Amino acid sequence: MIIFKKIKYKNFLSAGNQWTEIDFEKYNTNLVIGTNGAGKSTMLDALTFVLFNKPFRKINKPQLINTTNERDCLVEIEFSVNSRDYLVRRGIKPNIFDIEVNGNLLHREADDRANQKILEENILKVNYKSFTQIVILGSSSFVPFMQLTGANRRDVIEDLLDIRIFSAMNILIKENIRLLKENTKSLGLKKDNIKDKILMQENFIEELEEQSKSNIQEKSDKIKVLSVEVDTHIEKNQLIEGDVSDLLKKQEEVTGASEKLAKLNNLKGKITQKVATIAKEHKFFEENVVCPTCTQSLKEDFRLNRIDGVQNKARELQKGYQDLEETIKLEQDRERQFQQLTKEISKLNNGISQNNTRISGCQRQIGDLESEIQRATEQLANRNTEHDKLAEFKENLQNTLEDLSTKREEITYYDFAYSLLRDDGVKTKIIKKYLPFINQQVNRYLQLMDFYINFTLDEEFNETVKSPIHEDFSYPSFSEGEKMRIDLALLFTWREVARIKNSVNTNLLIMDEVFDSSLDGFGTDEFLKIIRFVIKDANIFVISHKSDLYDKFDNVIKFDKVKGFSQRTPKP
Repeated sequence: MIIFKKIKYKNFLSAGNQWTEIDFEKYNTNLVIGTNGAGKSTMLDALTFVLFNKPFRKINKPQLINTTNERDCLVEIEFSVNSRDYLVRRGIKPNIFDIEVNGNLLHREADDRANQKILEENILKVNYKSFTQIVILGSSSFVPFMQLTGANRRDVIEDLLDIRIFSAMNILIKENIRLLKENTKSLGLKKDNIKDKILMQENFIEELEEQSKSNIQEKSDKIKVLSVEVDTHIEKNQLIEGDVSDLLKKQEEVTGASEKLAKLNNLKGKITQKVATIAKEHKFFEENVVCPTCTQSLKEDFRLNRIDGVQNKARELQKGYQDLEETIKLEQDRERQFQQLTKEISKLNNGISQNNTRISGCQRQIGDLESEIQRATEQLANRNTEHDKLAEFKENLQNTLEDLSTKREEITYYDFAYSLLRDDGVKTKIIKKYLPFINQQVNRYLQLMDFYINFTLDEEFNETVKSPIHEDFSYPSFSEGEKMRIDLALLFTWREVARIKNSVNTNLLIMDEVFDSSLDGFGTDEFLKIIRFVIKDANIFVISHKSDLYDKFDNVIKFDKVKGFSQRTPKP
């Protein structure tokens, strides 16, 4: 239970630089009176401003500062919750927002929004809307429960029944579902991406193996062809080498013919010269009988002998020359044979050289092909790396599928929880449970105020009204006084529900100008009796213009306007 003890304010609206203090706890019933503009309703604005940073009436926050002093606007309130004492301090120019718990300042490092959240959710456990429905009634700024929208009516009831946590949980669950669905979508895309990678990797491995094997086979076939060609050329060379060997042997037989021929030709030259000399001598002795040099007569015997000798020598030389000619002819034949054999051997050696060149080229090609086969074989052997990549992709896919399955299970779980926590779920069941009590209490309080109608709220918090005169009625159909009785009955009921649920149960009740409106002849004394009877252990503040109510309250708080400032004056 929230026990409000004291509030004080200064430089707030019409209040001046002196503290205006109101004790919430001292008296059970309090009458707050004053002329218009005297400041009697200022306590309402101060109360909601210090607790919720929002005035009760439709006043902009900068307008809360006293227009004369224009600074040091400050409101303080003291209350207790579960044996813990709190003081909340809020101000404008300078901006101040402090929360003290048992004399210790709360969360100095936290910002105002964080502290406001702590104040509403952890300390008061009520927001502005619900607070005003159970603490304040009346005023032109007040929106009664029956004039709230269906959603706002639900918010108030959920606060009173302390089931707002379900809405908060539902919001969190809804956000979790959204995030899970986004994650599921991302995982689905990831799954498809990994599947594509697996397919591409499998195709790559298959193509790699096929290409490698085909490449190896193709190059192996080429090596075989080249090897056959090498063997063929080797065999050709062997045959040619045999022919060369035979020709060399033949060449050996005619070797030296050139040298011999040169010698024979030289000898032929000498013989030719000698023949010429002999012919000259023969001619000399044939033609001369006297020596031309010495003019002596040549003896005939001598001359004939010389002629005969020269002729014999000429015949010998002639025969030798003929033999020499035959020998030269033979040697010339042998020389031509040698040259022919040399050409043939050279031609055969050229063939061997060409074959060797082709053999070397084939062997180089074979070496290159063998290197390529080695690389292809190594590449094929290295396909294990690609298989490892494939295994990694498959593992990622399995993990992704497991994550996807987990997320889908979580979505199913959260969908179920969401269905339970939404407005037509468990909250509605709880509300259904309390609706009979709520309707019973509302009609009880209406009867206490001599208003005999049957007023019921349904699960959507729409009213059904039946009266002896009219079968079907609605809230807008009643007079302002009758509406006020319904509003009072609902206020009393909400406080009763709060007391039972211990949600926003509080000692404070403020009624603004309730007695100033028409209650359709319902007496003030009777109404006060009802208040005292219904609102037990409470501190009630009634704001009114009526001056004939003084003796009906335990305490009177009077406000007057003095020199432009609102001031509290002693009880008249």
